[in-house]
Amino acid sequence: MTNKKLVDVIFASEKRKNVLLMLKNGPQEMTYLLESLDTNRPALLPQMRILEEHSLIYQTGDSYGLSTIGKIVVDEMKPFLDTIETLSKHSHYLSTHNTESIPDHLFERISEIRNCKIIEPSLVNTYEINKEFFEKAKTTKSLKFVFTFMHPTFPDILSHYTAKNIDITMIITQDLFNKMQNDFSDEFKNALNNENNKFFIYRKELNISSLSINDDCFVLRLLFNNNEFSSKQVYCCSPEAYRWSKDLFDYYLEDAKPINHV
Repeated sequence: MTNKKLVDVIFASEKRKNVLLMLKNGPQEMTYLLESLDTNRPALLPQMRILEEHSLIYQTGDSYGLSTIGKIVVDEMKPFLDTIETLSKHSHYLSTHNTESIPDHLFERISEIRNCKIIEPSLVNTYEINKEFFEKAKTTKSLKFVFTFMHPTFPDILSHYTAKNIDITMIITQDLFNKMQNDFSDEFKNALNNENNKFFIYRKELNISSLSINDDCFVLRLLFNNNEFSSKQVYCCSPEAYRWSKDLFDYYLEDAKPINHV
């Protein structure tokens, strides 16, 4: 057996790395591996031997599976690779926007939002709502919002979904609460008096623009690093991304107090 470090065995070859990942859900025939990797047997066999020599896989006939050590390695390897993929894919957005209000335990799960889209509206549509999100919200049973600024369509959105008796849970800052009291008192009172709605004031500094969650998707707007408004939106609809966004909302909810009257 060659004396390669395990990290080199795994990551120095794309073929070896991909074979391990393809075996994560169970043994596979060689024909499947060859087709998936778009390669031939003479090119792949030397890589398979290296994996066998380092006790990462085993062979039974013409099929291969992960050894006990291989399963441990792949279980640790998959989240790491997903995290690297996410950070690479969204590196510019994350490096130019303020992420201070995202807690460490959710940053450790950043791979869960790897399939999100970064949407940048055109200049004329800078303040336009995410139409795809609200189209999906037509059939949602609940909506969760975190707002730190008054979106131009905010009163209409609030009135519309209050009238549809959709469960709304909203976290706002003290400054936004004061503005809503002064500028939209009637709409706010009507929404607050609806038994389906719950409003909260966030008691700490909140360095995001907004977070909107329906039953399937979320839209997150972060501020730029200098805390100026950014029109870019993080938009995602995968189940794991939804769980991530809901956990972010619940994190904010822990430091929010209910609003019982205006």
